[in-house]
Amino acid sequence: MLFVSVTDPKARLLLGLTFIMSMVFATWQTLLNNFVVEVAQFNGAQIGILQSLREVPGFLAFTAIFVLLVMREQTLALVSMALLCVGVALTGYFPSVLGLYATTVLMSIGFHYYETVNQSLTLQWLPKEQTAEFMGRALSVKAAGALLAYGAIWLLMTGLGWDYRDMYLVAGISGLMMLAFLIWRFPRFENPHPQHKRLLLRRSYWLYYGLTFLSGARRQIFMVFAGFMMVEKFGYTVAAITGLFLINYLFNLLFAPAIGRFVQRVGERRALTVEYLGLALVFTSYAFVESATLAGALYVIDHLLFALAIAIKSYLQKIADPKDLAATASVSFTINHIAAVVIPALLGVLWLTAPSAVFLIGTGFALTSLLLCRNIPDHPDAETPVRWAPARLRRRVPPNPT
Repeated sequence: MLFVSVTDPKARLLLGLTFIMSMVFATWQTLLNNFVVEVAQFNGAQIGILQSLREVPGFLAFTAIFVLLVMREQTLALVSMALLCVGVALTGYFPSVLGLYATTVLMSIGFHYYETVNQSLTLQWLPKEQTAEFMGRALSVKAAGALLAYGAIWLLMTGLGWDYRDMYLVAGISGLMMLAFLIWRFPRFENPHPQHKRLLLRRSYWLYYGLTFLSGARRQIFMVFAGFMMVEKFGYTVAAITGLFLINYLFNLLFAPAIGRFVQRVGERRALTVEYLGLALVFTSYAFVESATLAGALYVIDHLLFALAIAIKSYLQKIADPKDLAATASVSFTINHIAAVVIPALLGVLWLTAPSAVFLIGTGFALTSLLLCRNIPDHPDAETPVRWAPARLRRRVPPNPT
């Protein structure tokens, strides 16, 4: 159903790659904590270093633009997916500190380069009037891949007694086989607009950069501290946390396409206004919640609201020079990951004395995002990227060479 109604071969290729990425990465992520403790005998410091190393390729995602000097974007997407699959397949064979650091970095390079190029190709290949709906469908496909991974882990490890090495190997090899099918099935597509092969920071994209940074900051609070609160404050078990993940992915599977259509219909400003108002309420509620059931409900609502963030990408597509998309996608991933490097460490110290303050800072991020998104025009385009800006940030249109 998720693929059948899609007729554009470029869109089908992107959805196929999204499915593989989600299935393989979900396997790695789901098993990681148990694997590093039970098999690799990691301590807390080693786990922290591993997670930091995993984020480094995201912070360095801007280097993807230099790789594009020697290969096409579609090729880089396929090579990156192969690196992700190989990194996951090898994980179980190196249950040591250095071995896991190496496989994690390999996997992460593939993951972050793929995500960077995937965003660029989506914005280049999809018509503007279809992009938000397509990205909603892609979220649904991503959820389907993750749910398949969860089901396979339960069946093969719980039911048939497979070990971690077997599970990681099968996930990686399965991803490589699916990737080989996509390479055989789809031709090389020509990009409609040749891309700039240098780093770009356009003053006229300042609103997009700001929304991207704040999105990364809020996401870190959700990923690091919301889940930790469930365990530390409310005593959620592994089964309960897994149940929350399953509910989140089921919601994406069922409702993400409708969210994409909602963004397409009401526009980026209204969609992001709904997201940021909702997130401000959710983060404030996190700070004072005393009910385990309500905390779990907030966690699911939080995840669902983040799906509206596809509006940031569709906004970029409407305001950017089509030749800027690859370079801007690379830079935006680095901007997003600045928060991933800084926020957990700083707020982790604050958590020791004032956990509620961590979530109230998240409320501040959401309200700041709300103020910024209200500057998005009703119909943003290259000539009118914002409703208001200081003169030095207004778009300067280059002279027409013709």
